[in-house]
Amino acid sequence: MAMAGNAIGLGNFLRFPRLAAEHGGGAFLIPYFIALLLLGIPLMWVEWTMGRHGGQFGHHSTPGMFLRMTGSRWGKLIGSLGISLPILFVVFYTYIESWTLAYAFYSITGAYTTEAVNLATSEPMMHTRQFLHDYQGVTPEGERVYFQSLWPAITFWLIAVGLNCWIISRGVSAGIEKLAKIAMPLLFLFAIVLAIRVLCTGAPDASLPDRSPWVGLNFVWEPNFMALAHFDVWLAAAGQIFFTLSIGTGSIQCYASYLKRDDDCAMTGFATAATNEFAEVVLGGTIAIPLAVSSFGLAATQIIASQGSFDLGFVAMPLAFEDLPLGWLFATLWFSLLFFAGITSSVGLCMPLAAFLHEAYGIGQKGSAAICGAFMLVLGLPLVLFLGHGYLDQYDFWVGTFGLALFAFLELICFGWIFGRHAMWTELQRGADLKIPRIFYYIIRYIAPAYLLVLLVGWTWESVGKEILLEGAPVKDHPYLWLSRGTIAGVVALLGLLVFLWSSNHSIESEEARGDV
Repeated sequence: MAMAGNAIGLGNFLRFPRLAAEHGGGAFLIPYFIALLLLGIPLMWVEWTMGRHGGQFGHHSTPGMFLRMTGSRWGKLIGSLGISLPILFVVFYTYIESWTLAYAFYSITGAYTTEAVNLATSEPMMHTRQFLHDYQGVTPEGERVYFQSLWPAITFWLIAVGLNCWIISRGVSAGIEKLAKIAMPLLFLFAIVLAIRVLCTGAPDASLPDRSPWVGLNFVWEPNFMALAHFDVWLAAAGQIFFTLSIGTGSIQCYASYLKRDDDCAMTGFATAATNEFAEVVLGGTIAIPLAVSSFGLAATQIIASQGSFDLGFVAMPLAFEDLPLGWLFATLWFSLLFFAGITSSVGLCMPLAAFLHEAYGIGQKGSAAICGAFMLVLGLPLVLFLGHGYLDQYDFWVGTFGLALFAFLELICFGWIFGRHAMWTELQRGADLKIPRIFYYIIRYIAPAYLLVLLVGWTWESVGKEILLEGAPVKDHPYLWLSRGTIAGVVALLGLLVFLWSSNHSIESEEARGDV
């Protein structure tokens, strides 16, 4: 349940519907499921197995796990990405998570409903977009209508950070396990209730036949093989698989490190992926797009989706719920669902750093939680202040897209090649209740690394202008974009240094002795 909570997050209900709508619905699902088969499930098995293997030697973070696989201190430095990337990731993830908490509160109070305000425009979508941008502080001062300062956003952000730190401070059993037992059932309950309500919206207006949830559902599932010719669809699909399964973050290995030597990784890893896909494709694909289509029509929904996940989730959905009886209640369920999905993932993203601090420096749960909180606050404040300058977009590309794929590629090389072909296949199948087909031996060693290499090159090529050379970005925003890059590089270097200092005081021989004991 905790591992499923780690995987099921904001990407399932915000990012997936937006990408599916933007890339043609069923056209997106074809490369999506191919990426799931060739990247998602194999990497899920690899990371579960790496974690279980490292845990037998007392390693609960990737630096020690990579040491075990490679037999080299350089393996520890590569493994340091498994603690720097998730803590960088959780910084912006927690901020977005705090928006969902705020919107759940505003849904109950009716703060953003069109009946509660005097609209400056006859276009309701302009109203909800203004509300979001004012809350984020993106709207220039003097043009704000609903929020004149960032204090509401900062307050909810601090609450979200505090909740994450409190849960982490209680450890795996008393904190994360209890969170999963409460949040995951509620998440699925809310999602199922919302999905049923969306599908029961009713018959469309005879004058607007395209405004029906069934039109939206058909759009999601209708295959379009022509999409296979577009490389950007393949990139988006593979990126979503990484994002949704939490692959390449080090959190899966951290959780799996608490397994026993012969505990099953094959069936449980597959079950984790399957649970996540049910939440994303079945439930996530049945709520946002069908409801938006029933309110705005298919063409308008695609336009909204092309403007980003936030417009679909925070601008369009409130209006769509407002059209329903008891809309405030369903809107509250929607944003509460997003918050539960977010916090079960964010605490998982903090665990690799907390586990490393305990493993390498003997820092306890409360101390580790405080350090994680300090990272979130110090690194998150620029996100809060500079959101309108593209700081988050730059951060998301280098950490949430390129960084995860790069670390996953290094994982496959270390596990499938350096660890050894016989060792890796034996370890994968140890204690397995599910027999892994032999074809996955070749996928893990050859196909998945090649797939990732093409993606890394493709992402780099696609992003040379916008993300790397900052083409099209306003000159006034360049300092903020470089600050974002510098922050990422600084955290990677800092945590790499901590790993290096640890490795200089601990030899692999001492680790082997501890494993034998």
